[in-house]
Amino acid sequence: MKWTALALSLTLGCSVQADEMTLAVTTSFHNSGLSDVLLPEIKDDLDLEVHLLVVGTGQALRLGASGDVDAILVHSKSAEEDFVASPAGTHRTEIMYNDFVIVGPSEDPAGLTGVAQAAEALTAIQAAGALYVSRGDDSGTHKKERALWAAADLDPDAFDPAWYREVGAGMGASLNTASAMNAYILTDRASWLKFGNKGDLAILFEGDPVLFNQYAYLPVNVATFPHVNAEAAAQLEGWLTSDSARDLIDGYTLEGETLFTFNAK
Repeated sequence: MKWTALALSLTLGCSVQADEMTLAVTTSFHNSGLSDVLLPEIKDDLDLEVHLLVVGTGQALRLGASGDVDAILVHSKSAEEDFVASPAGTHRTEIMYNDFVIVGPSEDPAGLTGVAQAAEALTAIQAAGALYVSRGDDSGTHKKERALWAAADLDPDAFDPAWYREVGAGMGASLNTASAMNAYILTDRASWLKFGNKGDLAILFEGDPVLFNQYAYLPVNVATFPHVNAEAAAQLEGWLTSDSARDLIDGYTLEGETLFTFNAK
């Protein structure tokens, strides 16, 4: 039966197309709802079923490094470059971006109004001892937060847990914790816009160029892991950099706001 199907495919001049692959994606990407828009179109256009593993960036990279997925979609450039330089990686392709924001209680006990830089905003939170929720999960968002604390010459490992709470959870769960505690938190804008349990939280700091948040696609190296579905991963990469993807990504809005901007080249 399989040989007959292959012979028919070759007779008709068609290539044999794998129809399934596994993609590790970040919780922030998944929480945004964009995957619900993209996946049906990918299935229609490519006849490709993409199965998502929703994890933080650090875990996604580890899954790629062990050959447990066919590709990853993450947002931490330095970690991605390390992956590409390893035997597990081949290249990274930038797909889209948004930005990070700091949200917190609307009364703003740390006084972020008028602060010009993200590092200053975090310094103000630390100085006030205001409640702050950290994802604490080695995700792209957590990596960005750690980089911002470092830019402020502060070490979160030395912070008092009475105000600095590491929750070890995804973006949605961390936002729920921050809402329940009425605490500050760093989040990507898409997750914040999609989040339905805002409570008294509001965006209190945004706009610093350092908060730029790039998402990139990285296929896993078939030369290192012969079992990965490299053909499907390449098909998906081609689609994610296409005009079809551009239209869907740029057209995905919530409450009149664009959640991601396509910038694939």
